[in-house]
Amino acid sequence: MTTTTVKAPFKADHVGSLLRPASIHKARKDYSEGTITAEELRQIEDQEIKRIVDKQIEVGLQSVTDGEFRRSWWHLDFMWGLEGVEKAATETGLSFHGVETRKETARVVGKIGFSAHPFIEDFNYLQSIVPEGIVARQTIPSAVQFLYEITKPHNIEATKKQYPNKEDLYNDIVKAYKKALQAFYEAGCRNLQMDEVVWAVLCDQDYRQNAAKDKIDLEALVKEYVELNNRILADKPEDLVVTTHVCRGNYRSTWHYSGGYDPVSQELFGNENVDAYYLEFDSERAGGFEPLQYVSGEKKVVLGLITSKRAELENQEEVIARIKEASQYVPLDRLCLSPQCGFSSTEEGNELTEEEQWKKFELIKAISEKVWGK
Repeated sequence: MTTTTVKAPFKADHVGSLLRPASIHKARKDYSEGTITAEELRQIEDQEIKRIVDKQIEVGLQSVTDGEFRRSWWHLDFMWGLEGVEKAATETGLSFHGVETRKETARVVGKIGFSAHPFIEDFNYLQSIVPEGIVARQTIPSAVQFLYEITKPHNIEATKKQYPNKEDLYNDIVKAYKKALQAFYEAGCRNLQMDEVVWAVLCDQDYRQNAAKDKIDLEALVKEYVELNNRILADKPEDLVVTTHVCRGNYRSTWHYSGGYDPVSQELFGNENVDAYYLEFDSERAGGFEPLQYVSGEKKVVLGLITSKRAELENQEEVIARIKEASQYVPLDRLCLSPQCGFSSTEEGNELTEEEQWKKFELIKAISEKVWGK
């Protein structure tokens, strides 16, 4: 186990989730069918996590994750581990471009809290196998993402039953997330990433048109969301690096939302008190770099210019040209490079092989060395 003073993000970086190997898929299936125990499943997960931690370091990454190998979803598993929240079924999955997700959600059934969360034990194992000079990163859905999930149409009544008063709901979410950050910190975590697709929702033109019809004040909502995150970050330890990751949906190499960052940029980039932003920029759906002009202070931006959705490798010179373009708005020394999202936001994973996944990281490292010399 090691606690390092090296701070994320890094010039050659990534978002977190990795393709699950066949052994993990088989083990989870066997466990669901009762042919192996929870302990046996965990042993298999431990072995595969150790393997991919070593591989992340081999390809030049300085911040490593457990690939989210113990999860089914990028967000729901964390929510299911909170007090007062349970796994629930929905009538339909979320419709991506040409494919529908599994029909699962997180539903409020009691007062929301944080204690004895399984993710702490998961992080303890990751931290125990990370060598000196390498940062163990923890990824979780943000408080805003959790709020968004439990106030969806199929969940809102259950939430209101427990929380008739919105202020009480927000207060309990803040308390739970503050406890989560402290628990991870005490476990040795110094790099925590908040995943937030909700910002892409607020940038999506279809969503914005429907919200206008329903007379929803989106500007006020954006401010409300940033304030909620900032309440949680207000007392964080100084040496805990907290970042935000935004993408437009990533399920089996498909996408869900479309639209540039313009509608949220001033509030999100200017006022959210994170250390860095991991931002999707691998397609025209993400818009241009102009919104980066609002990134305040010394915050860094990790440009998601390499796609995790396809195996085809990007042209190095074209990526370098785009980094140079982005540097018109954020100084080059505060820019970094990564995929736009993980390779397996859910256990199904994107449509490429593990070998192709690692080649993407090798490409990122090669470009990083050309641009920043490291």
